[in-house]
Amino acid sequence: MPELPDIAVYVEHLQARLLGQVLRKVTLANPFILRTVEPPVADAASRRVDGVRRLGKRIVLALEDERFLVIHLMIAGRLRWRDAGGKPPGKIALASFVFDAGLLYLTEAGTKRRASLHYVAGEAALAALDPGGIDVFAIDAAQFAERVGRGNHTVKRALTDPRLFSGIGNSYSDEILHRAKLSPFALGAKLTAADSTRLHDAAKQVLAEWTQRLREETGAAFPDKVTAFHAEMAVHGRYGKPCPVCAAPVQRIVYAENESNYCARCQTNGRLLADRALSRLLHDSWPKDIDQLL
Repeated sequence: MPELPDIAVYVEHLQARLLGQVLRKVTLANPFILRTVEPPVADAASRRVDGVRRLGKRIVLALEDERFLVIHLMIAGRLRWRDAGGKPPGKIALASFVFDAGLLYLTEAGTKRRASLHYVAGEAALAALDPGGIDVFAIDAAQFAERVGRGNHTVKRALTDPRLFSGIGNSYSDEILHRAKLSPFALGAKLTAADSTRLHDAAKQVLAEWTQRLREETGAAFPDKVTAFHAEMAVHGRYGKPCPVCAAPVQRIVYAENESNYCARCQTNGRLLADRALSRLLHDSWPKDIDQLL
């Protein structure tokens, strides 16, 4: 799922291409992508783009007269840009937005239609789509500690809760926790002040570094290779590969449709966290320490 760094780079490129442009037409290849009915999406046509902004993991095209197109890419959704006369991206396109300068496509790989489009009128209607998470750059260490400590939740769950923090998902939470040297299963309410401050610093560092890295990798071209997996990441998507800090093999915990990647040596004092499926299968044979695997 595209997260804060990916969305920030998308927004920058959309701003460069769309500000001041008039939206000529919206076409929906799949009607189920649209999650609102009032006002009708056809109302967006002939309106000028006054701004592009990020709302959590959503991208907002702000049109004149306080009309807003709100795109949530979810897991497999992506944006594609084609200059006027360019070749469309094929059957994976769910919606297209026509401008004089070119066409913006909303695509989604796979068969699960999770990406969504909302068209709303007024700032209040837009605010209703905001889950309420705060940008980690906009709060101090004390405010961060208060949020991460709410409820009886793990730090992994707190970081990825869109009601608590804005734009952080599975990928970058793995990287943040590795940078902070904290277990994904540590309870937010039980973090020491030093741990919480270190986690806050790590969140800002990782998100800022990756936003800049993606910005430099993309250059002037529209971002068309957005992915949750990068070879330069420390642990996310790197199960079995060496940790860049200590060289121990990266571990994982699989649950539902997600997995957490972590370094046992750097984050859990060498202790292997129990994977529900494997630890139940292996019972007493399940290794408890990273050194038992080496």
